Amino acid sequence: MSRLDGRSNDQLRAVKFTRNWLNNAEGSVLVEFGNTRVLCVASFTPGVPRWLVGKGEGWVTSEYAMLPRATHTRSDRESVKGKLGGRTQEISRLVGRSLRGVVDMKALGENTIVIDCDVLQADGGTRTAAITGAYVALADAISWAKAKGHITAGANPLKQSVAAISVGIINGTPTLDLCYEEDVAAQTDMNIVCTGDGNFIEVQGTAEGKPFDRQLLDRLLDLGAAGCAQLTKLQISALS
Repeated sequence: MSRLDGRSNDQLRAVKFTRNWLNNAEGSVLVEFGNTRVLCVASFTPGVPRWLVGKGEGWVTSEYAMLPRATHTRSDRESVKGKLGGRTQEISRLVGRSLRGVVDMKALGENTIVIDCDVLQADGGTRTAAITGAYVALADAISWAKAKGHITAGANPLKQSVAAISVGIINGTPTLDLCYEEDVAAQTDMNIVCTGDGNFIEVQGTAEGKPFDRQLLDRLLDLGAAGCAQLTKLQISALS
C-alpha cells in the first residue's frame, strides 16, 4: 500500500528523543513521531497524596494538554474555558495508567512523580507519543531521585519500560503509526500500549466504519506489538 509519506504499512515515522529539554525539571524530553511533537516533563516531589500517607507507597500520575496552535487552526486554552475537555481527561488518565503499570510503588517510596505532556504540534498519535516520551522523562526523574537519596539505595522502581503506538485499517490494510490524514481516513483506529517485554497494558480500538473480524484484530495487535518493540529499542538507546 502506498502511504502519503512513502512508508511501508509496518514502518514507524522518524522517532527522536531530546532529553533534558528543560533546565529545571527532574526529567524532561521532547519526543517526536514524525511531525507530532510532545514535551514530556517529570516533576519529583517528596510526599504523597493524603490517601496514601503512611502506606509506604509512591504515586505516579500525568496531565496532558494541547497547545492552542498545535493543530491547523487555533483552539482555546482549556484553562481559559475553566473546564477540561473529555478527551484531555481521558488521555491524561491513559498516560498515568500506562506509567503506573511499570512502576513498583513500594520501591518508589512515599514520593510523587507528575508527568506533564504538552503537545506542541499534532499530526496524529499524540497520546502514543506522550506515553512513549513520558517513560523516558520518568526514567530520568527516578535516576535523579536516586542520586539525591530520595529513593532507598538499591531500590528499583522501574519494573519495565512502556511504549505506545497507533495502528489502523486503511483500505483494508493494517497500518502502523498513523499520521493525521491516515487517522481520519482509517476504517479502524487503535492505540496499543506495551511493556518492554511485549505484554499489553492497554488496547483501545474502534471500528469507525466497517466492523473488523478476529483475524484483523490479531494482525493489528501483532503490528502494534512489533511497533512498540521498535520504540523500546529507541528508548533504551536514548537513555544510554
